[in-house]
Amino acid sequence: QVQLVESGGGLVQAGGSLRLSCAASGRTGSLYAMGWFRQAPGKEREFVAAISWNGGSTYYADSVKGRFTISRDNAKSTVYLQMSSLKPEDTTVYYCATTKGSARSSNPSTYDYWGQGTQVTVSS
Repeated sequence: QVQLVESGGGLVQAGGSLRLSCAASGRTGSLYAMGWFRQAPGKEREFVAAISWNGGSTYYADSVKGRFTISRDNAKSTVYLQMSSLKPEDTTVYYCATTKGSARSSNPSTYDYWGQGTQVTVSS
């Protein structure tokens, strides 16, 4: 079992920045690819970004490319999502997840463990 806990969400004005963190605990000896997703009420969970187990490869949704940066610190078992130039449409709950598969996958069903989510609200 792997436990994931997100933090860093909050309220920010449009154009501002936030950094989300996701701390992993449990069976983290095997380092997996990790991803960030977001889900608005009544909508499907949407891929945001993913990073390979060693941080060597990163992937982004077109909607956040150039504005968001995913990174990880395996010594701290933590993955980050630096969000800049935030827009009101970025407002939703953000989830981190881990997969034994490839970080190339943007399909939520391929991810094995999920955090509880953190709310990001961007005001106009």
